[in-house]
Amino acid sequence: MQDDLPSSSESALPGFLGKIDNGISKVEAVILALGVLLMAVNTTANVVGRFVFGESLHFSGELNRILIVMITFAGIGYAARHGRHIRMSALYDAFPTEVRRYLMIFMAFFTSAVMLFLTWFAVEYIYSIYDRGRILPTLGLPLFWIYIWVPIGLVVTAIQYFMTGIKNIFSRDVYLSTSVLDGYEETETEV
Repeated sequence: MQDDLPSSSESALPGFLGKIDNGISKVEAVILALGVLLMAVNTTANVVGRFVFGESLHFSGELNRILIVMITFAGIGYAARHGRHIRMSALYDAFPTEVRRYLMIFMAFFTSAVMLFLTWFAVEYIYSIYDRGRILPTLGLPLFWIYIWVPIGLVVTAIQYFMTGIKNIFSRDVYLSTSVLDGYEETETEV
């Protein structure tokens, strides 16, 4: 039996968890959209500057570096929210639904714990960069600001997996995320 699923823009979680989920979703969408747009504009402006005016934008590489880190680590939370991470599921798929649900609960909570563990290492790394006082040569920003997105993305991903574990505890179905049912869509069509 399939639980009622919300529209793609609202959380499948009830109450306070649903509000947190909706808030994170909106922030992720803005970060990803603005990040990709800024990277496209920056890269295009740099190409135009180089080939039309014979002069590159000196800050372009550094800005793209910041945007790549930001998009990557905002993207891992987005992928977790939409159940889009790579899965090796040949053995998992052989189990009945109830066993898969218990496995998914374990995997979601374990992955959440790993993300929090990696967050701790990321914060330690950021502190070490901060202590060294390194700056970006062109933009003049402290280097640690680039990597602030790493623990933020890891924490958001940990929250997504934690909420997926909660969703699977209270559901009869198996969920890859709070709103994505486990299963495969038929993508091939006969001609």
